[in-house]
Amino acid sequence: MPAVFPFHAIQYNNGAGDLSEFVAPPYDVLGLEQKNALLANNEANAVGFDLPHVPAKKLGPPKAYENAATDFNRFIQQGTLNRRETPAMFAYRQTFEFNGETLERCGMACTVETVAFGPRDGGGILPHEQTFSGPKEDRLALMKASATQFSPMFSLHPDTEGRASALVRKIMERGPAHATADLGDGVKHEIWTVDSDDDIAAYKDALAGEDVFIADGHHRYNTALMYLKHLEDTQGPVPADHPARRTMMVLVGMSDPGLAIGPTHRVLGGMKDYSIEKFEQVAAAYLQIDPCENDPHKIEDEMDKAVANSDRNVFGIMDVATGLCFTAQPSDADPLALDFEDKPEAWRKLDVAIIQHLIVDQICKPDLNEGEEITWAFPHSVEEVLDIAHGRETGAGGGSGFAQLAVFVRPTPLNAVRDISLANEVMPQKSTFFYPKVATGLFFNPLAD
Repeated sequence: MPAVFPFHAIQYNNGAGDLSEFVAPPYDVLGLEQKNALLANNEANAVGFDLPHVPAKKLGPPKAYENAATDFNRFIQQGTLNRRETPAMFAYRQTFEFNGETLERCGMACTVETVAFGPRDGGGILPHEQTFSGPKEDRLALMKASATQFSPMFSLHPDTEGRASALVRKIMERGPAHATADLGDGVKHEIWTVDSDDDIAAYKDALAGEDVFIADGHHRYNTALMYLKHLEDTQGPVPADHPARRTMMVLVGMSDPGLAIGPTHRVLGGMKDYSIEKFEQVAAAYLQIDPCENDPHKIEDEMDKAVANSDRNVFGIMDVATGLCFTAQPSDADPLALDFEDKPEAWRKLDVAIIQHLIVDQICKPDLNEGEEITWAFPHSVEEVLDIAHGRETGAGGGSGFAQLAVFVRPTPLNAVRDISLANEVMPQKSTFFYPKVATGLFFNPLAD
């Protein structure tokens, strides 16, 4: 595994007490309305400098990033934010409800050696999703202006013997959390500061030789690599112990009982020749489409019923204009085999791969949009799909008023993430949704001494 390190975190209130008014969800799930609501509660909330430009899917004006850095430094000077003198890791627990169960996901926030993607002797950093230029340009502009990593990545490691997870939970059992946060969304955040040399050494030893799988934060890790190259290009060789050679992550073992994966649905739109009738007509050569009850809140149950009687991928479909709902499954059990015979079967049979390369590339683009690109949004819940359908911007992308067709998916299995990453392949963007998101604002990673 790439080396892991404690870091001189910058924190609110010296990393102690209730930090709820300062903490925010990650920048990439927020829109302008949510940002303004968080800042109205406290002007020093992390969203003010973690999300300087909305949407964060493309580069904003330079002044936005300069202002974010200025605000961040102002709160340091005022004492609202403090930099630790002693480097530390942070045991991090999130307690939440998922599919009717109360779960606790436990991991460790630390910095990880910033190395190029790919397998390496002793463990590498492995991606599983594609990335795009716009979000990376936004994050890089912010990193250049602030010399800080604001939002931690969420990553996984095999932890087959459970040593790392056991150590993290043992630390938590020693006493109450040093800091907590509650954003009112049903997720409780707790952190324990870990600055004991023995604990840090034991954690490093437990992770020795393991791969790191990026679960959430591919654009952020790419940005860390780009920032390091920027320093090398502008300042010359970067010392081995320079903070920019380390990237802030929350690491969770794949054996952790609180690990939960939710779906990332697709909403498609902006198509010039779309109607549900024409979609059905064109798709008939590729999909078996069956009507179901026209209630999007029941469509996941309808998908479960169809899966129980099929050996093929099953999707839910909703036409935005009429509210008509359907289930759909490929006519072929391996519909991408001909065009992607070089890809592993686990990749070809991903719901998200079939949506992108069959439904979008073979049906929607050529026949419903004159070969032009489709507008996408990536909501995680039925309610968010409906918000987008009603023209509301949710932070899931796409903008407002574009939606025509919603495609509902089942969660991507964890073993598929592992197998595809180990095969050195990447999935389409937004293939996974590890719930809940890790919070922004519990700790920041300064990239300058």
